[in-house]
Amino acid sequence: MSLINDLVSIVGAEHVLEGEEAAPYLSDWRNRYKGRAQAVVRPANTQEVADVVKLCARYEVPMVTQGGNTGLCGGATPSNKGDAVLILMTRLNHILNVDTVNDTITVQAGCILQQVQEAAAKHERLFPLSLAAEGSCTIGGNLATNAGGTQVLRYGNARDLALGLEVVTPEGDILNGLKGLRKDNTGYDLRNLYIGSEGTLGIITAATLKLYPQPAAECTALVAFESLDDALYMLNYSRKGFASRLEGFELMSDYCLKIVNECFPEQSLPLSLDYPWYALIHIADSDSEEQAREIFHRVLEQALEDDIIQDAVLAESLQQAHDLWHLRESIPLAEAMVGQGIKNDISVPISRIAPFVDDTNTALQSWYPGVRHIIFGHLGDGNLHYNIGAPVGEEEGFLSKQEEAFKIVFDSVVDYDGSISAEHGIGQLKKDMLPDYKDEVEIAVMRKIKRALDPLGLMNPGKVIDSVDFDY
Repeated sequence: MSLINDLVSIVGAEHVLEGEEAAPYLSDWRNRYKGRAQAVVRPANTQEVADVVKLCARYEVPMVTQGGNTGLCGGATPSNKGDAVLILMTRLNHILNVDTVNDTITVQAGCILQQVQEAAAKHERLFPLSLAAEGSCTIGGNLATNAGGTQVLRYGNARDLALGLEVVTPEGDILNGLKGLRKDNTGYDLRNLYIGSEGTLGIITAATLKLYPQPAAECTALVAFESLDDALYMLNYSRKGFASRLEGFELMSDYCLKIVNECFPEQSLPLSLDYPWYALIHIADSDSEEQAREIFHRVLEQALEDDIIQDAVLAESLQQAHDLWHLRESIPLAEAMVGQGIKNDISVPISRIAPFVDDTNTALQSWYPGVRHIIFGHLGDGNLHYNIGAPVGEEEGFLSKQEEAFKIVFDSVVDYDGSISAEHGIGQLKKDMLPDYKDEVEIAVMRKIKRALDPLGLMNPGKVIDSVDFDY
């Protein structure tokens, strides 16, 4: 028997893809990474995943897990060696249970994020994880990278929304931890070990997630600032004025909105682009729309009077709110249309964001005069998508400067006590640089964990902590 024949015996011939059938899954969605694989396998349930893993372990074949393939760091793309099996999780796409008393939803890892949101809404509940790729990314990928999104300010990252996991270990055993418990102090926190591990320690096959009551009303406003310091002041002002109602505070530079306006002229900008910084502020209220709007008007009017914000528009309908959010969600698409940029997903302490941006912008202009600063992100948790565009007319070949740009940005991030990855993960994009920017003891502990749980180095090799780093 061969590996391919054995895989067919587990999942069926129509779910073992080779050649041209496998090709769509062997590159990331930005086409930055292209790999090869012996086969792409589509298991239908957890037991089939476990059987595939056991088989690959017996053959000592590397495994790469993929969900919606929306990642930005190449974490779900195999290497060019062609020795791996890619395990595609999209057939594990069932909602297993909704418990409205416990406020939990249990889902398989291949469920699309939007599918989970809609399943919760049918039960008048909210699953608050929300990001631009929610129509195509999967829960397994969200958990594997500890995704953030636009409502982290109130609800936290994916890690904060997960109560339990089902995981297939590198040996093919099934770790069943789908209890919907808020408290379980019975040893090591295995759930949080697997979340954010990018498939390098095991394969998440299902999760029990937190739900919340649906808000009675939501309000969104777009506001303008004269400086980043004012934006930070408004963040604290909003925390005080809105209290627990504050869900999102999304920062955007004027350049981000300018390129959206250029690339998508049908998306009207409700404010003039006369200021360097803008933010989307979003609140939700459990009582009434009238109360939410009254509070929002009061806070914004006082902020205008105190000269914290320079202009503001409050959405008057759900459609207007959608249009405002669509501006924010269109930034990555516009960025790609004006020229492939060098993307950075970083975090620094909120109090140090303004000097970080000033100093790093200056350093980049000194390195490469005329580069464009494409800065947006989740100001409320210190996470910036600090992207760098080529000078106008110099787009060709600019990506070859990525390593130099990374060093400038990452050096600055560390100087400001930040992290080189906030929500996108490490993948293969930042793997080789990680030891330079993470404490050596932390790296040593991560390697020990990897060695203990995946002694053959078969789980997503070449990502985060590579098996070639070990003395196998």
